[in-house]
Amino acid sequence: MSTTVRTQRDNASGKAAGTSSGKRKAPASGRSSAAKLQSSFDLNPLSGPVCGVDEAGRGPLAGPVMAAAVILDPARPIMGLDDSKVLSAKKREALFIEIRAHALAYCVASASVEEIDTLNILQATMLAMQRAVQGLAITPVLAQIDGNRCPTLSISSQAIIGGDALVPAISAASILAKVTRDQWLVDLHQQHPVYGFDVHAGYGTPRHLAALHEHGPCIHHRRSFAPVRAAWARMATRTGVLAEIVVATTPVDLTLAVPLAPAERAHAAAGSLATPQDTQPPLF
Repeated sequence: MSTTVRTQRDNASGKAAGTSSGKRKAPASGRSSAAKLQSSFDLNPLSGPVCGVDEAGRGPLAGPVMAAAVILDPARPIMGLDDSKVLSAKKREALFIEIRAHALAYCVASASVEEIDTLNILQATMLAMQRAVQGLAITPVLAQIDGNRCPTLSISSQAIIGGDALVPAISAASILAKVTRDQWLVDLHQQHPVYGFDVHAGYGTPRHLAALHEHGPCIHHRRSFAPVRAAWARMATRTGVLAEIVVATTPVDLTLAVPLAPAERAHAAAGSLATPQDTQPPLF
């Protein structure tokens, strides 16, 4: 069962979108009013552990899409949680350490470039989210997902628009997913320095597009994305060799439709860069 909750980030009363005056209020004391709401904003109608889920890396031209699921410990609140995009890199990295130390459970998972090109970025994101929830050491009663749709799960789920700024567990998931992906790109830069992955995180910046034009794509680029397809076409014209755009992949288990059995779940987690609680996260 899944539901969608529409929220107004800057509505200090916490009312649903469309019920406020529509006038955006400036954040006070350097923090968004949405962040101030987090301690009292409760969208959980169930009793039991709740996980927050968010993704990082839907828009970039290269690399996997990451997703994280986090169950926070009510007895050990973490101050300063917010949407990872509005935090400085230094603050995100500090919170990344604190979340991993204090959360009851967390898991970071991914969907590969091959899966993105095979399924499309939306379905690959849903797959990464599903893997993250399934990789938790504690089974939650509810998964609260940032955005307007939920992956197929064996538990109840709730899509919350703007949830990464309103729900602490989603904020924590947002931070884990982004910091993990950023670390992966810093390491990828060492292998492919011409693209500047450590600077633009794989997004289609002028520098990245110029490098694609000059050097062509690498194996970590998403060939289903238009700028990368165009780069492959230019390579074919330049070299006189037909560039293969369709990526050959191993068969993908479409777990979006059917939840995995426990044995299959362990196998899927092992192949999806999953990082369960209390294991050292891989440096991609």
